[in-house]
Amino acid sequence: MEKLKIVINAYACCPDRGSEPGTGWNMCAHLAKHCEVHIITEEEFREKIESTLTTLPQGENMHFYYNPVPERVREMARNQGDWRFYAHYKNWQKKTLEIAREIIATQKIDVLHQLNMIGFREPGYLWKIEGIPFVWGPIGGMKQFPVAYLQGAGIKTQLFNRLKNIINVLQLKYDVRVNKAFKRADLLISSIPVSYQAIKKYKKRDSVLISETGLSVNSNEVSTKRFYDEDFKAIWVGKFDFRKQLTLALKALAAANNKRIILNVYGQGNEVQEREAKQLAEDLDVSDQIVWHGNKPHAVVQHAMREAQLFFFTSVNEDNPNVILEAISNRLPVLCFDTCGFGAIINETVGRKIPLTTPQKSITGFAEHLNMFYINRSLLEELSLNCETLLQQLSWDEKVKQVVSLYRKVLSDNV
Repeated sequence: MEKLKIVINAYACCPDRGSEPGTGWNMCAHLAKHCEVHIITEEEFREKIESTLTTLPQGENMHFYYNPVPERVREMARNQGDWRFYAHYKNWQKKTLEIAREIIATQKIDVLHQLNMIGFREPGYLWKIEGIPFVWGPIGGMKQFPVAYLQGAGIKTQLFNRLKNIINVLQLKYDVRVNKAFKRADLLISSIPVSYQAIKKYKKRDSVLISETGLSVNSNEVSTKRFYDEDFKAIWVGKFDFRKQLTLALKALAAANNKRIILNVYGQGNEVQEREAKQLAEDLDVSDQIVWHGNKPHAVVQHAMREAQLFFFTSVNEDNPNVILEAISNRLPVLCFDTCGFGAIINETVGRKIPLTTPQKSITGFAEHLNMFYINRSLLEELSLNCETLLQQLSWDEKVKQVVSLYRKVLSDNV
């Protein structure tokens, strides 16, 4: 069967990163096993991209076109919530359209794919190109912050999240370019169930649910003996920003009232966030149960996951964080909220979830689960062994086979 030729708009793309850059790279690299991909991306990770390309058998099917931005714009992108970035990003998308037209002038392209960033409010401009099927997604950014969990936040944080909830709906309903992209798309891919439901509700369009994160399946054996260690090591990973709800994790640890439970915290925040977190730990009398590791290299965190008994994830507002998949990849059972994309991934075979209700009920619920897992080590071993099945289902290879099949369906529908 002849290889399809795909133009992919992937602003963020890097071989050794998670999050959006990891999504861009992994989707493109795995698609290249089946298709010839022409990838338009920002230039920040050019050196890593080009050095990695030489090591891949499918590297000859990956063609990169770089559209650079100044370093100050990259810094805005890293600082999530900096709205100034979107003006620069819009200009980047306009230039990307020009590059795409140049590619099409010399190549017979079968499909145009707007891949990332996945937020719905910036659909790029590939949809302006006529005569070639247009695929958009995975599409995210449509979830609402659960306002009950704004309790205890500062005025600025409360106003920001409440305003963002309102703006999300308004942009989804009325933004002209967003509406044109939705109307033009031959195929829409939603990142999480909330996105699927919002597209159906506000755009009256069906979409296919495929998360923007995946796994490269490895055969590394992870010992299950660790689940029977006397001390119980839970691990928490992330920035100390409000949506991650580190304070809730600390309060749940205190409520569990079990000095044998140790919480290893990987990640950090700004000076104020770190000081407040450590002060709260002191106030709750759990300082001696917490190890503050700060930011560590990816490999160090992965090793820590293979030595822990439980991944404790308290975020209330993300699409599909890579760290959840990393826990599954390291055969580490997960305790989290039943929300967002990770709520759709984690099931009773690999972890436990509690509903979004109120912070106090969540503290009690998480504390009860921490104590239950501490007592029931054989359950943790069982959940760990079950991760293998989920690994296969969440692999990049499986996701990409589905995407290629959808490309072909779109092409046959457009004949």
